[in-house]
Amino acid sequence: MWVSDSYRAQFLTIFEDYLNDEKNSPKGLPKRQTLVANISRIREAVLEDLWTSESQPQKSDFQWWELWLDASSEHLAAWERFISVSELEVRQGGFRLGDRLVVWVKAKWEQLQVLPFMSVPLAEIREPQFIDTVEDLSIDEQTEYVQDLAYRNIRPHKVAPSVCVLDTGVLRTHVLLKDALDPTDHHSIFGGSGTDVHPNGHGTAMAGLALFGNIDPLLIGKNTVSLRHRLESVRMYSGKGERQIGPIDYGTATTDAVNIPEITNPDGKRAFCLALSTKPDSPGEPTLWSASVDALAAGVEIGREGDELQLLSTPEHDSSRLFVVAAGNVSSWATDYRTNSQNSPIQDPAQAWNALTVGAYTELTHGPSHPQYAGWKTVAASGDISPHTTTSLHFDTHRWPVKPDICMEGGNVLTDGDRMFEPKIPSLSLRTTGHRTNVALVSANATSAATAQASRLAALAMERYPSYWPETVRGLLPHVAEWTDSMRQQLDAETTKNGRQMLLRQFGWGVPSEEAVLNSARSAVTLVTQDTFVPFSGSKYAMRQFRLHELPWPTDVLQSLGEAEVRLRITLSYFIEPSASRRGWKSKYQYASHGLRFDLQGRMENQAEFIQRVNRNAGNEESGAKSNESGRWFLGERGRHRGSLHQDEWIGTGAELAHCNNVAVYPVGGWWKRTAAKIAGNYPSGMRF
Repeated sequence: MWVSDSYRAQFLTIFEDYLNDEKNSPKGLPKRQTLVANISRIREAVLEDLWTSESQPQKSDFQWWELWLDASSEHLAAWERFISVSELEVRQGGFRLGDRLVVWVKAKWEQLQVLPFMSVPLAEIREPQFIDTVEDLSIDEQTEYVQDLAYRNIRPHKVAPSVCVLDTGVLRTHVLLKDALDPTDHHSIFGGSGTDVHPNGHGTAMAGLALFGNIDPLLIGKNTVSLRHRLESVRMYSGKGERQIGPIDYGTATTDAVNIPEITNPDGKRAFCLALSTKPDSPGEPTLWSASVDALAAGVEIGREGDELQLLSTPEHDSSRLFVVAAGNVSSWATDYRTNSQNSPIQDPAQAWNALTVGAYTELTHGPSHPQYAGWKTVAASGDISPHTTTSLHFDTHRWPVKPDICMEGGNVLTDGDRMFEPKIPSLSLRTTGHRTNVALVSANATSAATAQASRLAALAMERYPSYWPETVRGLLPHVAEWTDSMRQQLDAETTKNGRQMLLRQFGWGVPSEEAVLNSARSAVTLVTQDTFVPFSGSKYAMRQFRLHELPWPTDVLQSLGEAEVRLRITLSYFIEPSASRRGWKSKYQYASHGLRFDLQGRMENQAEFIQRVNRNAGNEESGAKSNESGRWFLGERGRHRGSLHQDEWIGTGAELAHCNNVAVYPVGGWWKRTAAKIAGNYPSGMRF
């Protein structure tokens, strides 16, 4: 017997009538008795009609079954009633795939025969695959979803900004990537092919995340996907028969990788995604690789002589670059994941001052549905740092920057609670493009995946705000980032500014969303200022200049808030030029060409008093004297003035903030100030922020 889906509900009313005593004949016979004489055989036939797996169902065994329910149906409650009455074992949760809800139940075949007669919206029965993601489907089904998404993609404009993936190469012909990655943008520092040579296709996975973010919701969606940025790829991972690159060569390899796309497309705007890393010798201290990243970001052409960096040009503002760099991953996992990450230093070159360094957090806590993992648990709590991520707690906190700057989703790890860890569970990872075939899907996680997603946000910001400088985009993402509830609870429990800085060295300023990066919210307006100035003047460059920016907020509105709490977040982003000599890398004033600082006018100060205080504070910092801390600041001056990205939050009332009308940006010394010839070569073009 075959019954169409559209007629099945009507067909089942036959049996409902048969079971309804009120519809019996005058002689007491059930309605449609002749038709339903052998109901058990019909029940089995109806269930067999819904079986879609190739193998035959094992009807005699008590086993797991995979049920595909019509998720759009109003009868899902009937499924819940069936489970409640039958007391059968069901895997927690389910997987929603388009208009289907996939669930798993342990039962005998005969126990399921009643399902169609209870109005359960059963569409299919399958041999269990325990689907948690699209990646768990059969290859043919995955291909259908990938091809459907490729059909719904709207290719980006030819001159759109790009994410330039500096990695292991990319499979350019993948159907989800080829419209955004031209053959002319597909490179290798070794010459020849730029295709992915990594055994696990690392670069191709990064490219998918850099273009789409997590692909899962797009695969099961129905809407068109308008791509607003492009991809470039430079393979800097050696393949078979190619020269091997050692740690001393990483800086020059990065330089080569940066130059190739800029020569090919000199007018293109791009964010460089660097998810490769290596273990540092001295955590936090500059290396040839991190100093190379700093120099390239500042627009300085570089070379190498032995283990010394050669600065071949002065900084060119028009040549500055944005590097989005992975914080690096832990070498092993532990159930005490926070301590494990705290004891795992951020990897080289993520300590680079001018880089946007990305750590990993996770909200993925739904473990796999497969019974083999029954009793296993996820390592990290939702909203906390990912078990994969590293931190900068082992940096010298007085000299080196707070890293990471932000976090993005990096996945979770599964554990049996003892010594067994499984880091590659699809439901605890992100979906992206694979390199095995042109339609392959794979899982990705850790800080590499987080960095690719952050690079995507940076490119989207470049597309939305084409006048923004690289250092502006670098500052925008931390500025709009928000701490998760878990992060906020840890920060709220820490009362000291030093303690807060230690927490920021684990998860930075939180997680930026696409919506926040591209739009100001009604309750959180973002004001952006880009400026250039000459910081020192006079024959000995001792006269300090600064910038005073008036804040254009409505004083009457702030005053009307009275005692209501308001928060003002200030972010100062600029690029330093690193010192060429490694001898100067032990001191932040000898490594960095210069420094900039910011301060907010006090509510009881007039403008003249504020300027006087700014000059005094600048002199105090260079002399090593301590300045007074304002209790209104989340971190305070000593906590926020590390590296070349400074951020802090002022917390007070609206009435108090109404009188804080100016923000000052002022310089402090670096090796430029101590080298008059260098000043003459750099200062006339000004410092910009």
